Amino acid sequence: VGFNMMEVTIGNVTIKQWDLGGQPRFCSMWERYCQRFFFLFMYVVDAADPDNLSASKSEIHDLLSKTSLNGFPLLVLGNKIAKPGALSKEALTDYREVCCFMISCKNSTNIDQVIDWLVSI
Repeated sequence: VGFNMMEVTIGNVTIKQWDLGGQPRFCSMWERYCQRFFFLFMYVVDAADPDNLSASKSEIHDLLSKTSLNGFPLLVLGNKIAKPGALSKEALTDYREVCCFMISCKNSTNIDQVIDWLVSI
């Protein structure tokens, strides 16, 4: 719960990942962390929770509307795709041009594709 940092090294590329947490008490801190540390904003959405999609879109729209974050690339990860009724990639990306991968952290589905994409940018 809260902010966690992890480093992953693949070949000669090291990726530092901060998990800022999605709880409302942490959302107000996202902009500050983005300004100081990030090259890319990765937003993980629970694709199996369509009832929360509206709130999730609102949070990311609010963050990306900040002028201090203009030009930040956005990577959306739709997690929990193995669950019945999970949303489609199109449902998660209909509001902005983004790079989007549909993943399952539990089953490690498409995680290698995300890492390959991150290393290539």
